[in-house]
Amino acid sequence: MKKEKFLSYLVILTGILVAVILGIRSWSGPSAKSADAPATAKKTTVTVPGFGGDMQIEVSADENKIYAVNVLSNQETEGIGSKAVAALPGKMVEEQTFNVDGISGATISSTALRTGVEQALKEMGLDTEKFAKAQASADSAKKEDQNLEADVCVIGAGGAGMISAITAADSGKKVVILESQGIVGGNSVRATGGMNAAATKWQAENSFEEGSGVEKTLATAAEKYADNAVITALAAKVKEQYAAYQAKPEGYFDSVELMELDTMIGGKGTNNPELVKVLAENSGPAIDYLETLGMTIHNVGAFGGASVKRIHRPVDENNKVIAVGSYMVPILEKNINDRENITLLTSVTADKIEQDDAGNVTGVHGLSADGSQVNVKAKAVIIATGGFAANMEMVEKYQPSLKGYMSTNAAGALGQGITMAEAIGADTVDMDQIQIHPTVTATDAHLITEGLRGDGAILVNMEGKRFTDEVGTRDAVSKAEIAQTGSQVYLVIDNKMVEKSAVIQGYIKSGYTVTGNDAKSLAEAMGVPADALEETLKSWNEAVEKKEDAEFGRTSFAAALDTAPFYAIKVTPGVHHTMGGLKINTVTEVLNKEGKAIPGLFAAGEVTGGVHGANRLGGNAVCDFTVFGKIAGESAASYAK
Repeated sequence: MKKEKFLSYLVILTGILVAVILGIRSWSGPSAKSADAPATAKKTTVTVPGFGGDMQIEVSADENKIYAVNVLSNQETEGIGSKAVAALPGKMVEEQTFNVDGISGATISSTALRTGVEQALKEMGLDTEKFAKAQASADSAKKEDQNLEADVCVIGAGGAGMISAITAADSGKKVVILESQGIVGGNSVRATGGMNAAATKWQAENSFEEGSGVEKTLATAAEKYADNAVITALAAKVKEQYAAYQAKPEGYFDSVELMELDTMIGGKGTNNPELVKVLAENSGPAIDYLETLGMTIHNVGAFGGASVKRIHRPVDENNKVIAVGSYMVPILEKNINDRENITLLTSVTADKIEQDDAGNVTGVHGLSADGSQVNVKAKAVIIATGGFAANMEMVEKYQPSLKGYMSTNAAGALGQGITMAEAIGADTVDMDQIQIHPTVTATDAHLITEGLRGDGAILVNMEGKRFTDEVGTRDAVSKAEIAQTGSQVYLVIDNKMVEKSAVIQGYIKSGYTVTGNDAKSLAEAMGVPADALEETLKSWNEAVEKKEDAEFGRTSFAAALDTAPFYAIKVTPGVHHTMGGLKINTVTEVLNKEGKAIPGLFAAGEVTGGVHGANRLGGNAVCDFTVFGKIAGESAASYAK
């Protein structure tokens, strides 16, 4: 009997593991039990397109009641769409309507669920009007105002906000986090590439083949930035380090100074060098710190603007590269929930930073989505609200040339943190420096990771030809794309790349790709001249073999594109990152217009300026929110004694 029970449990466990591996998630609300439905109730299953692919929804209902809504399978992003999948079916049963409020930040997934249930009701021949109107529930009534006390109040629950909260809490402080959206993650959960970190042991798992990249960077420093003392000094140090490595080539070559040099050159030399130094020096230790929180980010690849392989990425159970944001955010959220001295309030928009008569920060005022007020009395405040790239009015104010562009940003990236801090005298820097990302889907502004280019993809215009160094800085690649026909181009990849990346497989499932078994059929699917694409692939593969790109000077090659089937994704530039923001010092204190710290006010992440200068390198944003988020938590905790 014991053996039979063991085998039974083993079968159940195996089934659960298989479901997880296949990415199939299902959820039933508390009222969604088949026993609740009478024998006369109808049941049907519909399939609707979600954000990441098809979503299969089972609905049980009759003319009087919705008995059950179950999501049988979906491809929604973990930490974003998955929140809608988990929450909405139960709400639909509870409120007896498919027209429930969606999850902020998961609009597409929420809409897919509402559309699917409505479609199911129609297919069962039921009156959808009866279930179209949301019924008021006890939870929908306005709640009482909240008055809370904390040592540290964090505004924003993206990467920087959660890491700063965790760090402050681990220093023994009581922390309250206010998040404007219904879910945590902000822009961080949308990060697809990885995290730059210099001179790590994980880089040494790669053979060093990036000498030409180092030499190209040193040449750029000498040719374009000879009058920049910081860049010149860094270049001299890197040249000395590289010469020593060449004399004794052991391990993988990278250094803190080379990361600083890449970041300074990427930012056109306008970065705050002190902040860049802090970023690079703490990048390697930050990888180890994340490991203490439960994150393994050890796969290292190439990314635009970096001289060497430096971007660290997570992989799945099959060793396929996965998106860094949707990997990190659920783990950070778990860390938040596991700490009893952290209180997280979602759907609360902070609108004022409170001060006493002496100018010391004393707390935060916010408004809940239900209309109630939230007052947090705190000894220190950390602003981690992200940038303002989702606020196109603000984008156009500082950079009129970007009018009409799509944005890749989460709905909450509206710049409130900047305006709140400005209201109490905070200074800003580089507000007109707004980055456009070169690979955004041409139809719906879905971000396509720079990792594709780092791992060997090429960009091809509507004439079927390459036109730039694909792993150049984002501003350079975007500018080159804009100059092409229709400002739209294709990313071309092969099946070798697909097999190594769960991210690419997700793009295929989402319908972002066209495909062909050879250059001719791919060209037909793309709508470009077949002879030109055939010649482009031939020339590129020859360049990969020679490790020399005579046309555009690319120094990162990976492998040839020679394994069918081939795939292409149509992309265009989109507004992606705001490099400008609040002016901070190296311990993340927010500075006023006299250059003095505002007592008790700290900031980290994209809400700040100065780290990235005129252009951010891919992979530096995750490093930014990790390094400076941790420093902000430490600084705020130290201040709030």
